[in-house]
Amino acid sequence: MQVSPPKELAPYIKHYLFLDNAATDIQKLRLFSDGNTGIVFSLKSKLISGFSDYNVKDYLPDSFLYGQLNGFKDIYSDNAIKLIIVVLQPNGIHQLLGIPANEFQDSIIDIDNVFGQKGLDLQEKLSEEINNQARIEFLNHFFRNLIAKKPQSDQKIIKSSLDFIIAHKGYFSLKQLVDYTGYTERHLERKFKECIGLNPKKFGNVIRLHHFLKLLKDKSEDTTLTTICYDAGFSDQSHLIKEFRKHTGISPREYLYSTGKLTNNLIKTFPPVIV
Repeated sequence: MQVSPPKELAPYIKHYLFLDNAATDIQKLRLFSDGNTGIVFSLKSKLISGFSDYNVKDYLPDSFLYGQLNGFKDIYSDNAIKLIIVVLQPNGIHQLLGIPANEFQDSIIDIDNVFGQKGLDLQEKLSEEINNQARIEFLNHFFRNLIAKKPQSDQKIIKSSLDFIIAHKGYFSLKQLVDYTGYTERHLERKFKECIGLNPKKFGNVIRLHHFLKLLKDKSEDTTLTTICYDAGFSDQSHLIKEFRKHTGISPREYLYSTGKLTNNLIKTFPPVIV
């Protein structure tokens, strides 16, 4: 289930996601970049970050914040899970915390290291409540209080740049972005690293990848992969496959036929993981 935030939180939060997975065997879940960052609340059982010697499980915190990803990150589940994911806007971390977004790049951080005891209290409330509407109200209340204490930063450069990149579905040149915004390439690079955590070109590549995934999802039976590849702005299939593997670790065909999709950027791999 996907739920939009109230209007006043929309500049910070893209949506709330409620995910349930009843499987109890060990499964590999692959998270890859969609241009957003987020906060994960695991309400039923902990996720696993990996396995150390003798298959000892290294568990993730009950709740954590994840930053922009350069590639993909594998996490594991060995029990039924119930997740609430607060999907932030691309510049959401910087706006909410006032900390340069690139400091969170490729990181998973325990929620109490970000929000202190209030974050742990929110985790407890969400876990104890069984009604999703009440959970949404807890989340809205928490983030309303958070933004009330933060001075609003000037996001005009970032907002207009994001609008441009998304409108062009990630297919653009830096010169076009410079001409559109009126700012130098160096200034845009600095602002993107501070506010988003990726430079404009890397962010654009992620947007283009997800435009391709949307075209792939909506394709008719007679539409070929080559056609979608060109429609998404890739020069040829070789270019597409190279970029796709860089972001997801698999090929487009594997993504289409050999994975289970929990969200746009969180997939289950098949066959199940054996450890």
